Amino acid sequence: MPPISPVPTLAYRNPALTVEERVADLLGRMTLEEKVGQLMLWDARNEDLSFINTHQPGSILHILGAKISRAMHLAAQNRLGIPLLVGEDGIHGHSFWKGSTIFPTQLALAASWNPELLEQVARVTAEEMTPTGIHWTFSPVLCLARDLRWGRIGETFGEDPYLIGEFGAAFIRGYQGQGLDDPTSVLATAKHYAGYSETQGGRDSSEADLSPRKLRSYFLPPFERAARAGAMTFMTGYHSIEGVPSTANRWLLVDILKNEWGFRGVVVTDWDNVGRLVREQKVCATYADAAIMALRAGNDIMMTTPQFYEAAIEAVRTGRLAESEIDAPCARLLALKFRMGLFENPRRPDLDRAAVEVARPDHRAVNLAAAHQSLVLLQNNGLLPLDPAKVKSIAVIGPNADDDLQQLGDWSLGSSQHLTEAGKQPREKTMTVLDGVRSVAPAGSSIHYERGCSIVDDDLSGIPAAVDAAQAADVVVTVVGDHLKFVGEEQSTATLELQGGQIALLDALEKTGKPMIVVLVNSKPLVLPPSAKRAAAILEGFNSGMEGGRAVAEALFGQLNPSGKLTISIPVHVGQQPVFYSQVRGQHGDRYADLTQEPLFPFGHGLSFTQYRYSNLRLARHTLVRGQSVAVSVDVENIGLRAGDEIVQVYVTDVVTSVTWVNKALKGFARVHLAPGEKKTVRFGLPWEAFQIVDAEGRNVVEPGGFKVLVGPSSRDHDLLKATLRAE
Repeated sequence: MPPISPVPTLAYRNPALTVEERVADLLGRMTLEEKVGQLMLWDARNEDLSFINTHQPGSILHILGAKISRAMHLAAQNRLGIPLLVGEDGIHGHSFWKGSTIFPTQLALAASWNPELLEQVARVTAEEMTPTGIHWTFSPVLCLARDLRWGRIGETFGEDPYLIGEFGAAFIRGYQGQGLDDPTSVLATAKHYAGYSETQGGRDSSEADLSPRKLRSYFLPPFERAARAGAMTFMTGYHSIEGVPSTANRWLLVDILKNEWGFRGVVVTDWDNVGRLVREQKVCATYADAAIMALRAGNDIMMTTPQFYEAAIEAVRTGRLAESEIDAPCARLLALKFRMGLFENPRRPDLDRAAVEVARPDHRAVNLAAAHQSLVLLQNNGLLPLDPAKVKSIAVIGPNADDDLQQLGDWSLGSSQHLTEAGKQPREKTMTVLDGVRSVAPAGSSIHYERGCSIVDDDLSGIPAAVDAAQAADVVVTVVGDHLKFVGEEQSTATLELQGGQIALLDALEKTGKPMIVVLVNSKPLVLPPSAKRAAAILEGFNSGMEGGRAVAEALFGQLNPSGKLTISIPVHVGQQPVFYSQVRGQHGDRYADLTQEPLFPFGHGLSFTQYRYSNLRLARHTLVRGQSVAVSVDVENIGLRAGDEIVQVYVTDVVTSVTWVNKALKGFARVHLAPGEKKTVRFGLPWEAFQIVDAEGRNVVEPGGFKVLVGPSSRDHDLLKATLRAE
């Protein structure tokens, strides 16, 4: 008998072929139903996974552990065996995996001003996500913090477009590792594209009043930076701009992202955005209308809109939509899967390896470094660091002193985005401020804890016991802030005041006359009452993650010299919104009739246990040459008695512009370590693009005329050294 010929390998299964050849072969074999299925990102929280065979989705989310193995097995049984892309929210750690490393939130991490550290954070997150079967994280958030009442401020990197772009690029590098086929990498998602944070009244997902020029000036630059950094997925926002929902905005999704920036990844809608076109924004009468609108606007993957399946098929069958309009996004997704190597290795969960990864000591060390560098010393009259010879008894008081959920913040087990029955992160994994004080305080210290009050109600019954504890102590550490009830999607606040009984608690503690340190555990800047502003010291931790309590305690006792600086302004009053530093010039006056316009603590502010002196700012030349950078140098000296890290900030002012422009804009920064008495020359190269504005036609241009280069420790004018140059 002649030898039996081997069964030929289907072309799309042959890794020796190019991605383009494999995509073309596979797409040519697919039915319309299979193509439409690939465009769907399906919510897999229910136990019934039969949709994987009936609808053959290209991707799923909200699924963990062994259940992913079941889902992958079902997908492999489909006619063409196209592997699943599995997504999950890894926002500041592997958010919903029990026992994973939960880092400080984005706003807290940003206070480190350390892109290398943020890249490490994202790398650890990817290393913990991948063995659990996850391929894709919906992070980083590149929204620009504007109105602080918005519930998602804590998910941002702050108020500055340049800084957001740098930090977002760092996250992308960390998540995506050595490349798309790196089995320890996850796809990064740049979100929410774009302008979602420009709210009305701080309300979530409201209409954003943004012109194309305003978008190009402030909101688009971080996303362009993300595209250049290699982010392979972009997510649309919930909002609309000038009447056009983000999901329907072809100018944003195609003209800018895909054509102008050359983005070759995939665009995914946010949660049920296609359905919202019908139900909430009411710009479509039917789901077929919505499917057509979403596809023609440039969306590639439809998140959790099950009606899209029948609607898109109906639109093609009735001739309203060409099948080629399904083919194009399907091809983009298939190409991504081929580049990731999922057809050869679907990256099934390895739960034994996952258990090892989430318990790695070096991951916890990165978390502690993040908590250390994110801590901001806002105010200090000299009480800190505490003198163990004078402080023997400490009262730790406040509703957030020993609340691990509030310290971890949003996007963690126990927050609103996951099922209540999933529980929360193991309590022993998180060191609260109380835990930290007990662990770090010198031997023989007496520590008394009282909760004092609630944040979610006005019960003041615990205040007398808190006052008694304060009166018996040498120093009072009061830990206040906000609560998950007032944080996140659909949970914006009308006020920025401390909620519940916290103001009454602070007022009562101040009246004891005992030295008080206020520690803030909060998702976003809050307005502080006079009793807090008169405290001996204020430490801002935001949501500082599992190691936040240790970092705070080490700062209290001088084992840590705080180095963090704000990337967001803290207001005096909620009515100052918006209070960000880079205001457009031209208003009448410089204050409200009844209040200052200056923030309580400005962008870039952060104190240390030592002092730094800036001097000798110089430019290598005083004329801008097209396409060339400008070398800037400044001397920074530690004139105190302790070693520390200073964050040196560089701003640019365009003196006269053809259109109104901001008073100053951050264009560079550096972390510098200085021993006591040490002086270093810090050097920057400001590229030609650092001097650009967006003109009336929406073009990025460097206009002839004078510029100022400003260098110093914060955005305050009186903190900055100044040098001048010209563009001819």
